[in-house]
Parts: sequence; structure tokens; C-alpha cells
Amino acid sequence: MRLSLSVLLVTLALCYYDADGVICPAAVTDTTAFLTFNKPLYKLQAGRFDAPPEAVKAKLETKKCADKISIGNRWLILKALAKVVSKGG
Repeated sequence: MRLSLSVLLVTLALCYYDADGVICPAAVTDTTAFLTFNKPLYKLQAGRFDAPPEAVKAKLETKKCADKISIGNRWLILKALAKVVSKGG
């Protein structure tokens, strides 16, 4: 439960930093993929950002923890993210 709340808070902090800001579509896509894709598929998704290999490795390590979040809680996080996106800009 604590991990899912942490992921939600970090997502909100990164995506909704300004009251009238528009959320970057790539951030929404990445967060959605992070929560829903399996590890090999997410690795392909993360590769599109041309990030250093160390950063991709760190993200995949974090994904191991996120993969332990129940499916129901993942959908709650995505639902909250959708509400934030719909109110942005």
C-alpha cells in the first residue's frame, strides 16, 4: 500500500507541478506503461527516450517493486492519473 501511494505522489509531483500547467503526454504514457507493461515490453518503451543505460537499469529495478502492487491498486493509481490529466491546462 505504501509503495502505491508513493508512486502516486511522485507522479502527481512530477506531472502537476504548476496549477495551470499542461501535463506532458510522454510522462503520462511512461507512467501508464510503467504500471501496466511487463518488464521486457517496458524496457522497449523506456528505450525511446534515449536515456543512459544506467537510468534505464535503475528504472527497471524500480519496476520490480512496482510490479508487486496489486492490479486493483494499479488501476486506482491510473484512475487518479486520468483525473489529474483531465483537469490539467
